[in-house]
Amino acid sequence: MSSKKKKKLTPTQQKYQVFAKEREPKRPVVKNSIRAFIAGGLICTFGQGLQWMYIRYFNFTEKTAGDPTVATLIIISVLLTGLGVYDHIAQWAGAGTAVPVTGFANTIASASIEHRSEGYVLGVGGNMFKLAGSVIAFGVFSAFVVALIKITIKSLGGV
Repeated sequence: MSSKKKKKLTPTQQKYQVFAKEREPKRPVVKNSIRAFIAGGLICTFGQGLQWMYIRYFNFTEKTAGDPTVATLIIISVLLTGLGVYDHIAQWAGAGTAVPVTGFANTIASASIEHRSEGYVLGVGGNMFKLAGSVIAFGVFSAFVVALIKITIKSLGGV
């Protein structure tokens, strides 16, 4: 707590703040980081295996194999979310499941499942992008800015 806020507290409140801080459980940051690293790495390794499968068995090129790989990861994530398995994995792995595209799919699917009782249009359709909407909006905006920069550099005779 900042020193300005402590000055506004009574002595009893300040004692309680110290008491509560001493008893607050310490977060296992290193353990959580290792779990996130392992889970995210396993998801990405699985995705790389899928991409290899699409290249080897379905005659995709390295450039074109990315699209079905991402689609497959999204479908698997949505299915695991619907079955309630993804939540258990995410509980253990933390941010390791949130960062890859599977976390994005989980966010949309879980919001859809949560609001399905309100109907398809107002419930599912209206609420499924509440959490993911900002990711989509900033992603599109960032892509636009990067495209403008690239066009500007090209027009100036650069890359």
